[in-house]
Amino acid sequence: MARALLALSLLALARADSGGGADAGVPDGVLALEPATFSSFVGAATPAFVEFYAPWCGHCKNLAPEYAKVAAAFKANSDAVVVAKVDADAHKELAGKYGVTGFPTLKWFPAGGAEPEAYEGERSAEAIAEFINARTGLSKRIKADPTHVLALTPETFDSVMGDATTSKLVEFYAPWCGHCKQLAPTYEKVGAAFEGEARVVVAKVDADKHRSLGERFGVTGFPTLKFFPAGAGKPEDLVEDYQGGREGADFVSFLNERSGAERTLEGGVTPTAGRVAAFDALAARFAAADEAERVKVLALAREAQAKLEGEPLKAKAEAYVRVMSKSLDGKGRYAHKEATRVTGMLESEGITRAKKAELATKLNVLKAFTEPAAPSGEGEL
Repeated sequence: MARALLALSLLALARADSGGGADAGVPDGVLALEPATFSSFVGAATPAFVEFYAPWCGHCKNLAPEYAKVAAAFKANSDAVVVAKVDADAHKELAGKYGVTGFPTLKWFPAGGAEPEAYEGERSAEAIAEFINARTGLSKRIKADPTHVLALTPETFDSVMGDATTSKLVEFYAPWCGHCKQLAPTYEKVGAAFEGEARVVVAKVDADKHRSLGERFGVTGFPTLKFFPAGAGKPEDLVEDYQGGREGADFVSFLNERSGAERTLEGGVTPTAGRVAAFDALAARFAAADEAERVKVLALAREAQAKLEGEPLKAKAEAYVRVMSKSLDGKGRYAHKEATRVTGMLESEGITRAKKAELATKLNVLKAFTEPAAPSGEGEL
């Protein structure tokens, strides 16, 4: 009984010391062990999975978020397995005892003091969890993080690439790749920025798992980014190497330019999204006109729309025509009332990014009627 209480006290102490804080090598939820506590958990009645790390090690920092997921998955099963860490730089003698010569080193310690087993598998949370499950009889799964990036496989790749209406940016990555892990948060943010944008697909391929896809497009390192512009044709004939910057704003600017989208990195739309200079001039003329003149301006707008080429531009023009039509349909100050309604919807909680982008684009067009620019002659029809 006393020994059990001691073990519980040590467990609480180790967990309290595992906050991690700013040190990316010390993930939250992992037991922080040192020589004084190591034998109380490792080689005892419960098996242990142990990471030997150094706070300055870049690979350790890359592993940290994955290791934290493992610890969280098995936290409720501390009686069946211990997930721990040792600062092998601070405790060189302890690390040397187990043959640690590089960082991070991962080892499995069976219960009862048997010789440890080196973990040689992939350094992803899913792979480590599978390893622990196989040795403990547990069936824990890593909870997948919400994602806005489409994961492609050999079974889905060609069907997505076959959509001639969308522009696709594809990252070929490997789960163990440090540079891929560094890019992941930025790439995820780019995916979120284009949520609901029908013209853009932000995707990724695990090219370590699906090597045939990587080889098909000449991928020799990770991460490799490829762009597939909208249009008909085989992916091999359309593919381009993405050679732009790897900051979020770089990706967004590139995709906007190549697809005609008008998104911002924060998931909103640009101030000119949905606007067409020539139709802005018509909107200003419409807003200042009397009823008879408005009928003439609407006719001009419809005529101009019919001459446009390309569905995206036609759709933008249609938004202006729709405002003019409803303003003539006995609705009085339609544009002002609709702008007030849309503004209220944008301020409501729980609105999705896709809906927010749609409404913000609509509001931009309404502002061409409610806040018309001073006539300059530019863009007039």
